[in-house]
Amino acid sequence: MNGPVAYLLTTVGCLAVVAGVVIAVWAQRRTSRRPPGTRAAPEDPLRDRDADALRGDPRRLKPGDLVEVSGGVTYAVRGSVRLVEGAWSWTEHLLDDADGVRRWLSVEEDPELELVLWAAEPGTTITPGAPTIDFAGRRYRWSESGQARYTAVGTTTLDPSGTLRYHDYQASGGERLSFEAYGEAGWEVARGERLHRSEVMIYPRDGVA
Repeated sequence: MNGPVAYLLTTVGCLAVVAGVVIAVWAQRRTSRRPPGTRAAPEDPLRDRDADALRGDPRRLKPGDLVEVSGGVTYAVRGSVRLVEGAWSWTEHLLDDADGVRRWLSVEEDPELELVLWAAEPGTTITPGAPTIDFAGRRYRWSESGQARYTAVGTTTLDPSGTLRYHDYQASGGERLSFEAYGEAGWEVARGERLHRSEVMIYPRDGVA
């Protein structure tokens, strides 16, 4: 091997060693920021701590709390119904305002937090089961159906526990149409409006959201 070639190979080898040392030092500095064997504490991906602090956490609603919905209407929570279907659960809260107008507010994580304000449609003769239903000038498409078990607290007019059958429909603009039957009762129909979290303000009865 002649002199220039040997010199060139020696130079390349030295550069490779230096680069390896630099990379090793950089890697050590990166990993030393977190001690070995430690992991970051898990965070609730659905919890907006600022929103919870300012507006209250809808997942903690309970009888006796007050709920202000966008538009300035304030409702009192009269009772709550927790429903469980397999691994899935959600809650419905019976609300009424100063004029005695009643609404239901459903709170669900699927997996994002979903709030829907429901208004009953008494006297409606339509029944569930069809793929689409035309009602009040809108076309609703079947979304889901099933049967769940429930437990009720507060004032709900329901037994303390029992079963619920349901069929849910949804229109193109996001409006909801729901059919529910508790126990052996007939179908109750309600139309729902999805609410953004910022449209709901909670005033806990005990001051703790």
